[in-house]
Amino acid sequence: MNPGLNLTREDIVRLCERVDGAQRRAYAIPKLTDEYPAMTIADGYAVQAELRRRYLSRGSRLVGWKAGLTSRAKMLQMGVHVPSIGFLTDDMYRPENSAISTSDLVHPRAECEVAFVTKKTLKGPHCTRQDVLDATDYVLPAVEIIDSRFSGFKFDLPSVVADNGSSARYVAGGRARYPAEIDLRTLGVVMEKNGEIVAMGASAAVLGHPAEAIAMLVNILAEQGEELAAGSFVMSGGITEAIPVKAGDCIIARYQELGSVSIRFVE
Repeated sequence: MNPGLNLTREDIVRLCERVDGAQRRAYAIPKLTDEYPAMTIADGYAVQAELRRRYLSRGSRLVGWKAGLTSRAKMLQMGVHVPSIGFLTDDMYRPENSAISTSDLVHPRAECEVAFVTKKTLKGPHCTRQDVLDATDYVLPAVEIIDSRFSGFKFDLPSVVADNGSSARYVAGGRARYPAEIDLRTLGVVMEKNGEIVAMGASAAVLGHPAEAIAMLVNILAEQGEELAAGSFVMSGGITEAIPVKAGDCIIARYQELGSVSIRFVE
């Protein structure tokens, strides 16, 4: 058994099936540690890796990764203390200005993020902010729709890691910019829901600099024997808290220097 793993291979497959079913059929489940209280973060990543294998075996394509729980606001909101990562596939993507269905989601929430697109492969375990900036082709604004599959939106870190960081949908838009053109630490962001401002923040909320979140992600990948491929789309984590959305809602995220991203939600 690998260091840090308390679950057996059979447990990992069983929990993967449980999470996969909840994601594909949009129903809530109890957090995994209710049944497996000794479950570790390493166990959570083992379940996530099994989930990724299933996605890819069904024809999904890995397009990148996401950092999660990277802002103090998100850590406080979710009651956790360490950031996490999850994978992104092509079928999670939705175009800007599109209508996103809520009927296949459990309890969706939207948050503003800065996305990075890489032009070089990044490897840990000692990846730095500067390494990330040097390997970045461009950055652009994004909205992630997260959807924890756990009842009452209550979970702990091993469970949320197993649930692929609550990944559901993501939308990119606005203006792509080279990292050297802007100060990525001081980007102001405003989220509007149905014309009302519901969240505001600055990009420094993400570990002081969004590129720090990408470096952290690369180093977590290294612990799993993986690297971040060139051409990856990577989201650096929520700048604002996650805002609940439902059918009929319209979201516009306005970013200083990067333009805006708009989406609407339907049944």
